[in-house]
Amino acid sequence: MDPNQSPPSAKPNYLTLTAISAKNGVSTIERWQLKSPFATASEAGVSGVSFAQLGKTGAASYAVIPPHYDGAPHNAPQMQYVAFLTGEAVITIPETGQSVTIKGGRHGLIIAADTKDVSSVGHVTTYPTGEETVAISIPFADGKVPEHVVLEDGAV
Repeated sequence: MDPNQSPPSAKPNYLTLTAISAKNGVSTIERWQLKSPFATASEAGVSGVSFAQLGKTGAASYAVIPPHYDGAPHNAPQMQYVAFLTGEAVITIPETGQSVTIKGGRHGLIIAADTKDVSSVGHVTTYPTGEETVAISIPFADGKVPEHVVLEDGAV
């Protein structure tokens, strides 16, 4: 099963996703469940569709990352969602060796929250495939992550 979502056969109650966070000045890979449950729409055109509220967000940006790109150690520039639409990203924590692979598409949404004020080194993101990776970065309004529960602490 993909570490970012509920099984396809189960109707999800809450959105779960990978989060790059920090503890004691070191980045960590966690699995978070957002506290806002999925709701089912009843409006025409979307009736029966499940929606998860992602919280208040700021101005988004669209990035095209070249094949085989190595992001080197870096911190999240701000607390944000990153939605990988295509390609593949491998996120590694240098100090611990924790690693997670995120495939673009349906399960490509993560939270990046290891900013400089909470993590001294950050993480490394590499893009190992021969194709471009497309990602959308969506910062949280006021730098606040949505309410969540940590389901797993460590590599997921």
